[in-house]
Amino acid sequence: MRVKRLLRHPVTWGVLAFGAVALGVALYLFQPWRLFTTVEVNEALPAVAASPASPASPGPEATGTTEPAASATPAAPTTPAREPKVLATGTFVSHEHETEGRARMLELPDGSRVLRIENLDTSDGPDLRVWLSDQPVKEGRAGWFNLDDGEHLELGELKGNRGNANYAVPAGADLDSLRSVTIWCKRFGVSFGAATLT
Repeated sequence: MRVKRLLRHPVTWGVLAFGAVALGVALYLFQPWRLFTTVEVNEALPAVAASPASPASPGPEATGTTEPAASATPAAPTTPAREPKVLATGTFVSHEHETEGRARMLELPDGSRVLRIENLDTSDGPDLRVWLSDQPVKEGRAGWFNLDDGEHLELGELKGNRGNANYAVPAGADLDSLRSVTIWCKRFGVSFGAATLT
């Protein structure tokens, strides 16, 4: 009897409606199911593709005969693909979430630069980004919040919380000052893990 009376009361409906809205907002912000999801990516190491050698193959010589060429023109030799130059490397330390992996700053033969994150293993989460920062990487809880204190440069959304991925670095980026990389949760302003590039 009391339960029925309580359920008919307008305050009860107000509390239930408020609770439902609060639950919806909490689920949107925290997305707790992402603690149990994995996005795996495995991009290849960036390299400039092999290309044919520059000299053109000679055309048929004028011999005064009308006989067709004996064989097809041989394929032009190719120059092998060149590996990127490693500018700096670093190993991830855990911050707000357990994080493992390695970061390498690479320069491609055409002069462009790429941040490559390899063997990454961290939690999935809402609004994760890859940032370069001018702040030092600190161990433990002290490093959770400091990487957005100074200058930072976003390279894009985290492609996957496991595996290997490449992130293009803008041409004007000052890599002399941006010496840290972080997996940054933009929604909550916290680092999941970070590495010092040396």
